[in-house]
Amino acid sequence: MEAETSAVNAPASAASDTPVTMKKIIMVAFDESEESFYALKWALDNLINDPSIIITLINVQLPFTPMVYPAGPVVFAAPTVFEAVKKGQHENATRILSRALHLCKQKMVKAETLILEGDPKDKICQAAHELHADLLVVGSRGLGKIKRAFLGSVSDYCAHHVHCPILIVKPSKEIPKSS
Repeated sequence: MEAETSAVNAPASAASDTPVTMKKIIMVAFDESEESFYALKWALDNLINDPSIIITLINVQLPFTPMVYPAGPVVFAAPTVFEAVKKGQHENATRILSRALHLCKQKMVKAETLILEGDPKDKICQAAHELHADLLVVGSRGLGKIKRAFLGSVSDYCAHHVHCPILIVKPSKEIPKSS
């Protein structure tokens, strides 16, 4: 009777010869810059060597806000304009992520895509937390101190706010910097 109880309470990995493998999620954030594609290529070449790893490719689109001029009459975007802009943003995100998916397929790596809308800094950190990412990979545009102060840096923000390890891939010297 005692042997039956210990066999029932034994962990599954001890009861069978096959080890239990946990899938690992590596999230790679994308925009249209060459630096983000370089970060993916670097991750595929240097990090991905295990079939249990799943890459989640994420693209965050800024929300469309129609221009309103405070000195003049209030101007609202017509619904057709709003829909056209949203459609264009979605097509742009789809084009970017399909290029990234093609790179993953070439390396025979399983990948998923995610398109979000909002502030890229916040949405990337939020998605990494919600998806329980094991690693976040982002490219760095190599902005100088002044540009970074005015424009902000997604990679810098994520390095301070994401709740998982982060890898910031600096651009290669051959890649021209995006502005």
